[in-house]
Amino acid sequence: MGRISADLNDSLEALGFKSAPRRVVSLVPSVTESLYDLGVGERLVGITDFCIHPQDKLSGLHRVGGPRSPDMAAIRRLRPDLIIANREENRKDDVEALQAEGLKVWVTFPCTVRAAIDLLWAIVELFRVPQQGMRLSVLETTFEWASLALSGQRPSRVFCPVWREPPAGQPDWWMTINRATYTHDLLRLCGGENIFADRERRYPLAADLGEATLEPPGQRDTRYPRVRPSEMAALAPEAILLPTEPFAFSEADLAAFEAYPDLPAVKNQRMHIVDGTLLTWPGTRLAKALAELPSLLQVAPE
Repeated sequence: MGRISADLNDSLEALGFKSAPRRVVSLVPSVTESLYDLGVGERLVGITDFCIHPQDKLSGLHRVGGPRSPDMAAIRRLRPDLIIANREENRKDDVEALQAEGLKVWVTFPCTVRAAIDLLWAIVELFRVPQQGMRLSVLETTFEWASLALSGQRPSRVFCPVWREPPAGQPDWWMTINRATYTHDLLRLCGGENIFADRERRYPLAADLGEATLEPPGQRDTRYPRVRPSEMAALAPEAILLPTEPFAFSEADLAAFEAYPDLPAVKNQRMHIVDGTLLTWPGTRLAKALAELPSLLQVAPE
């Protein structure tokens, strides 16, 4: 068996399973796909409306609403012995309500590529499928090779927004990611240097955009700063990746960058629409991400 972090091991022990779970509700699209890829998809009895992979396996499963708006009654009717949630994708109130009814909820939260692989090993252990270890060993090797390759190349400065306002036309601001996110770590591993790695989200919105006094963030999430186009342009990204989720960026959104013809990414036409699941799904989809993303971030020879 592979490595499982101490926190993950503690969370597995807290669930108290003496045998593999048999009726599972997944509130996390990346986990739904990973369960199938690891050979235990038949244990699923319920999934969210946003679970889309694997497309050919999900037609007969009960849908229980969105990750942030689950149909609690529907979940109860499915009588799951395990519900898998994610600290970012699911609301704390919903998780606590399910736990208060005696349902077992496994709350996951991988924020690095290493943590995502550890989670897959934990799934293999929880569901008692050690034969899937070979698949994860291949993924581990890919991860190790990617880590070694970092020492031999200069990273490409990359801008990767995940939302924009307004939804059409010239953007007033983009929401992007900092170093505390899974997407940041994945880009780093693929040869990208996130230009907003050290930029924390500020509150309120006007403060994030440099137009008001800062408020203490308290318990609010600071990992997704909102930035003006001018702030992006000042950092001169060499590559721009526009993911198709959570905001559905399309080819039309590339036009916004033509207003900045001096950006290296614009000059060299290194602007790409990217399948958002490759950037934001920490699960078995990582193998596809490590195969496809590095070529989009390679620095052109000088």
